[in-house]
Amino acid sequence: MIRKTGISLLVFGTLLGASLTWAAPQSLLTRHTRDAVASGQARFLNRMPANQFMRIDVVLPLRDESGLQDYLGQIYDPQSPIYHQYLTPQDFTNMFGPTQEQYDAVVQFAKTHGLQVVGGSRDSMDVQLKGSVATIESAFHITMGIYQHPTENRTFYAPDREPSVDLPFQLWHVSGLDNYSIPRPQLEKRDLSTHSLATTGSCPSKSFCGSDMRAAYYEGTSLTGSGQNIGLLEYAGFDITDVNTYYTNAGQTRNFNVTGISTDGTSVNCVYSQGCDDTEQTIDITQAGGMAPDVTTIYMYVGSTDTAILGAMTTDTPLPLNLSCSWGWSPADPNTDDPYYEKMASQGQSFFVAAGDSRKWTKSNYPYPAEDANVITVGGTDLTTQSAGGAWKSETGWVDGGGGISPDKIAIPSWQLLTGVITTANKGSKTYRNGPDVTANANFTFYVCADQTTCTANEYGGTSFAAPMWAGYLALANQQAATNHVSAPGFINPTIYPLGLGSTYSSLFHDITSGNNGYPATKGYDLDSGWGSPNGSALINDLAP
Repeated sequence: MIRKTGISLLVFGTLLGASLTWAAPQSLLTRHTRDAVASGQARFLNRMPANQFMRIDVVLPLRDESGLQDYLGQIYDPQSPIYHQYLTPQDFTNMFGPTQEQYDAVVQFAKTHGLQVVGGSRDSMDVQLKGSVATIESAFHITMGIYQHPTENRTFYAPDREPSVDLPFQLWHVSGLDNYSIPRPQLEKRDLSTHSLATTGSCPSKSFCGSDMRAAYYEGTSLTGSGQNIGLLEYAGFDITDVNTYYTNAGQTRNFNVTGISTDGTSVNCVYSQGCDDTEQTIDITQAGGMAPDVTTIYMYVGSTDTAILGAMTTDTPLPLNLSCSWGWSPADPNTDDPYYEKMASQGQSFFVAAGDSRKWTKSNYPYPAEDANVITVGGTDLTTQSAGGAWKSETGWVDGGGGISPDKIAIPSWQLLTGVITTANKGSKTYRNGPDVTANANFTFYVCADQTTCTANEYGGTSFAAPMWAGYLALANQQAATNHVSAPGFINPTIYPLGLGSTYSSLFHDITSGNNGYPATKGYDLDSGWGSPNGSALINDLAP
């Protein structure tokens, strides 16, 4: 009897300890409080209406971060026995994603607190929730306020403190709790009187079509992206009418499908008369499709939060290996999206991000996500071709192209620490992440159709043109890999940096040695144009032997 009592007391003590652990709210693994709120720089105006509804995205933690880092190191090491042995989304979940018990616990947590589950999945590591402000405040132990933005003429909403949850484990992040930073496309429009016009493009007014970029950078015909899919990250929908107008005016035929995917209930349709601008979205489609004209489908992943979009891009079927983002935003924590970028790399996906159009990176000119160490950052150049639809002739660094040293002090990745990458001449950092990694044309020399109105020539530019070009270029490499039954290139940075230091560098890239975006273009790697633009099919042959 005493023995049974002892066991009962032991069990009771264990349960009591567990209940105390559960009762103490758990902080999250990422930061949410905006500096402007914490410092008082943003003036508090009033609380958010308690009955206003919000949609948020709860992101669960990785199960084994150190194990994932070790796995990524091995699959991108040519000497490893598991080199380029990529995971499926389900494999990733089973090895590194949240457990079923954790996922179920978050769902039950939401229901207990009166929140409605409206999306997400265990494979995408998130649970999308909808509820009133009052319900969200209670569930996450925060107060939602309206504040005056310190640098923009608008108000924003945000929590007054870091959220916490009544769960037996820590969550990774909650997206959608503030709108301090509104994502913006990385494109620019210039007055025709302020810059020279393109003279060798195939589109109206001799502006460049996407097909001109294919001719300049690929210079071949055998690879067209056949059998591949491209995924584009978008914060607004699109209008296929604008895409079709572009192809009609260019005298070309669109061979690929365009499919919109709402990742969190955001509309995939964009009508200018209803306040939606689809300029960026149409640019992304036409530049990716111009480089790889026979891809099967270009998927438009549309959403309101980064984590919802990235979750969809890393779990979709079929899984697109060629991904691009032409938007910039400023998260409260620059580590927020790293689990998704790492997941992409583990699955053999190549994610290209526009470096921006405000020259040298600063905290205020939207360097994220381009500054992240787990993405492939694309800078901008000014390209000249030999003729309409002709070969590459010359290229200089674009004065407005983004690049530099991570303003958020993201640690330098191992491949940028290779001897010879960072030099006195390029003025890079040996401590923090440098960008861009590669580059392509971004000058104001393109043909653009958007917003169901008159198309423009030689007015728009930006690294938002260059990033989808590279996604299209990788689609050519992935087509060749599939044909030759070799592995996809995946996250190419660990591959191209050693190549850039090798004897074949000049045959793989156009080395940009003139121009300045606040950092000088130099021989080899630099913070103006990275390693340069693709030099025909040679780089493809190295990436997909």
